[in-house]
Amino acid sequence: MADEVSLAVSTVIFALRPHPRTRRPVLWIPLVRRIRAPHQGTWALPGGPLAPDEGLAASAARNLRETTKLAPSYLEQLYAFGSLDRAPTAAERTVSVVYWALVRADEAEAGVETLNVRWVVADELPELAFDHALIVEYALWRLRNKVEYSRIAAAFLGETFTLAELRAVHEAVLQRTLDPANFRRQMEASGRLVPTGEFRTGGRHRPAQLYRHDESIELADNGPLTGL
Repeated sequence: MADEVSLAVSTVIFALRPHPRTRRPVLWIPLVRRIRAPHQGTWALPGGPLAPDEGLAASAARNLRETTKLAPSYLEQLYAFGSLDRAPTAAERTVSVVYWALVRADEAEAGVETLNVRWVVADELPELAFDHALIVEYALWRLRNKVEYSRIAAAFLGETFTLAELRAVHEAVLQRTLDPANFRRQMEASGRLVPTGEFRTGGRHRPAQLYRHDESIELADNGPLTGL
């Protein structure tokens, strides 16, 4: 057993992109290839050791910029992972504080893909280093439970959106089709949406009402969402 404990910060970054086969929107995450032991050559979540003079959120944001060139507007602490067997061959025990980030499609396109950085479908992961597959599984579970009662979906859309756009996010995250009429009734009855008085125009259909989330509503989970 390792005699020392180190602290690291990792981040699960979600974006909605078309599936390579079905072309339907699904959740993707970026991975980085480890260039040193242990697990050299294996894919892992972006992350690294916590510097002595750096805060947790600042460390997560810096590492994302350095590895993926991403600067998400939504960044929230997810969980801490520190089981005794998560890195049994390492010289020291590592506890990882994990953040999750949500980015819009245009933000994801601003990131980089290289030999050592690539985006993958979140439900179709390659072999991952350490316990990172478990971390992604937990992040997916949290996202799918949270999307139905919080304004977290807006992180994929921007400040204003149509109900059809919001429903498409819910369908992609939950992996099921939602009835448009029922979804509209549920969203309007929730009291969380505020009509902006503006409309989305330019498509083949009639102009669609634009909404925004009511930021004055207190969220039940972990308080207000950072960055939204």
